[in-house]
Amino acid sequence: MKIMISKIEAMERNIWAEIVLLFGLKDEEDATWDNEQFILTENQARELGLIK
Repeated sequence: MKIMISKIEAMERNIWAEIVLLFGLKDEEDATWDNEQFILTENQARELGLIK
């Protein structure tokens, strides 16, 4: 299963810093749009607390 999360959703859930690390972005202000979506594996989503 794949889980999609946008930058704004990640920021609202306070996991944006973890997304930055997972996707190798240079920093939290890397050129991304608020509605840009990131695809997580089921394990990644579980580690981030998005699913149980």
